[in-house]
Amino acid sequence: MLRRLLQPVWVLLAIVFLIEAWLWDHLEPIVAKVVAAIPLARFKQWLSDRVDALSPAVTLVIFAVPIIPLFPLKLVGLWLLTHEYWLSGVSTFLFAKLLGVGVTAFVFDVTRDKLLEMRWFERIYDLVLKIRARAVELVNPIKQRIRELIAGNGEGWSSRTLRLIQRFRKSVHQAR
Repeated sequence: MLRRLLQPVWVLLAIVFLIEAWLWDHLEPIVAKVVAAIPLARFKQWLSDRVDALSPAVTLVIFAVPIIPLFPLKLVGLWLLTHEYWLSGVSTFLFAKLLGVGVTAFVFDVTRDKLLEMRWFERIYDLVLKIRARAVELVNPIKQRIRELIAGNGEGWSSRTLRLIQRFRKSVHQAR
């Protein structure tokens, strides 16, 4: 019974995890294009050369540092939300989230090899990859069911909804 009650929580956590992974996967190429467009390629090479000379523990600090300046930005977003500036607050949070994931992807790309030299970091990295695979397994049947419903092959809520929308549009056009 407890497992049945916790199933929606696990699905929600899997969806959140997959959204993070999706952002990571899709922002990394964008960051790569930004790096290629502005002179960050030289900075990336410079940073890579410096990281190669550092110990793995110091490299971990290099990896963690870019996250720190984004915390005040999230506090600004929280302040905006508490003062009922909904659009500004949500926009600030989204900007901080996208910027954080993008910068982290950039820095992780540079520091990955050195970080994976630490045994505990490698285990955490492998664990995250396993969790991601499990999340995909958990969410795939739900995604498939949603795709089937959206396809509207004559059954399910989507075809009824589409027929209702068509009738509504027809009545609106006739009223003109």
